[in-house]
This record gives sequence, C-alpha cells and structure tokens, in this order.
Amino acid sequence: MSMLQDADRGQIAGRRRTDFILHIVFVLSTSIGVLALMALLVTILVDGAAKLQPDLFTNYPSRRASQAGMKSAIVGTIYMLVLMAPISFILGVGAAIYLEEYARKNRFTRLIQLNISTLAGVPSIVYGILGLTLFVRLLNLERSLMAGTLTMTLLVLPIIIVSAQEAIRAVPKSRRDASFALGANKWQTVSRSVLPSAFPGILTGVILAISRAIGETAPLVMIGALTFVAFLPNSVMDSFTVMPIQIFNWLSRPQQEFHALAAAGIIVLLSLLLLMNFSAILLRNKYQKYK
Repeated sequence: MSMLQDADRGQIAGRRRTDFILHIVFVLSTSIGVLALMALLVTILVDGAAKLQPDLFTNYPSRRASQAGMKSAIVGTIYMLVLMAPISFILGVGAAIYLEEYARKNRFTRLIQLNISTLAGVPSIVYGILGLTLFVRLLNLERSLMAGTLTMTLLVLPIIIVSAQEAIRAVPKSRRDASFALGANKWQTVSRSVLPSAFPGILTGVILAISRAIGETAPLVMIGALTFVAFLPNSVMDSFTVMPIQIFNWLSRPQQEFHALAAAGIIVLLSLLLLMNFSAILLRNKYQKYK
C-alpha cells in the first residue's frame, strides 16, 4: 500500500514539475514576443514622432521630404474602406447564411467549405494576381479605386465567411426549434432569432478582416496602384494610393528624412488599425448585452 502511495506521489510531483516547466516556457515565449513588439513600437515612435505635424495630413506626396505629406494616401484608404465594408459584409455574411442555414450538407457543399477554408490562408499576393487578371484586364477597370476595392474584397471574403459561419454555428439549435414551434418560417427564424444572436461574432470578424485588408500592400502593388499620387480621386474609376503603399515608397528612398516620414505614416496606420479593433470590441460587448 505504501509503495502505491509513493508511486502516486511521484507521479503527482512529476506532473507538477512538468506544469512548472511548461509555465516558464510559455511565459518566456510571451515575453519575447511582447518585448520585440515593444522595441519595434518604441523605435517607430522615436523616429516618427517629430514628423506628426499637420503638414503630414494636409500635404500631398512630394520629392522634397520637408514638403511631403500623405493626404492622398489617407483619403484613398478611407475611400477604399467605405466601399469595401458594405460589399464584403453583404457578400460574406450572405454566403455564410446560405451555407449554414439553407445549403444541403452533401459532398458539393463540403467541397465548397474546404475551398473557402483554404482560400482564407492563401497569401495575399495571389489575390493581387487574380485582381490584376479579372478586374484590371478582363473588366478594363484599369488602376482604379474600384479595382483595388474589389481585389481587397476578394482578400477578406473567405475570412468573413468562415468567421460568420462560426458565429452562426454557435447559436443553439433550441432557438431555431423554438422559433419554428411558434410558427415562424425559415427566413423569419434566421433573421429574427439566429442573426441577432450571431451578430456580435459576425461584426467582430468583419471588422478584423477589413483591418487586415487596410494593412496589405502586395495585392494593390500587383494591380498597379500608384506610389505617387498628388490628387484626390473624384470617382471610383480614378487612380488612387493607400497608406501602406505610400509608406513603402518612402522606405524605398535612401534619404533619412523620408524614413522618418515612413515612421510617422506607420504610426498613423497603426492608430487607424487600433481604432478599428477597439470599435470591434465595443460593438461586440454592446450587442452581447441584448443576446
């Protein structure tokens, strides 16, 4: 009996040692990542804080660093965001509703689901090639704001569809059964019972996917978005640029003044991304109260 107790104590002590070692490994891994991120942020803030002047937001790009700004890039990013958000939301959430609530569970829908999940992890440069072939050349949209918007919509659609499906799938089946028991039809059940419950998760997934698109450069470079735009687009068919491309353009120049401008642009871009992520958290918390 004592031998069994000693063996049990040995196993418990071994498990505790393993838990302690794993705890130390996880803490060190997290600390390394956080410290590296903090060092990067501090470096960017030190380099770009001096350039956070009103001229950065009111001036157009220039070959002279003292006169250069990113007005056209900021406005182009906002325009693309305003166009991309409703298109992505309608197509992505609509596809998720169909796949989860209406489509039959057979081999064909499983194949579609597999392809969507695969597309969510495809490198963004592939979507740039697709946008160049489909929108720029085939549809003759040229290097326009609409071509960039549709290309970035393709980029975020798989992510939105997958996140919306997960949110819809998380709604308990009992809510659907209760709605049907009260005499509601399929669409009434989906629109009045399922979607209100899934809306916080859907909205969070949409905002985070669009936040990713705002920081992407490769797809827009592939479709030929301009790196030097000294005007604002007046229509969706005008040429445009966005903040990541403007930052890339400044970093590619050898002058140190342009590198400081790029650091300031990174601060502005990070601020926009943090604002969007923070809004996603606020909206999720707000709508969860009404579930």
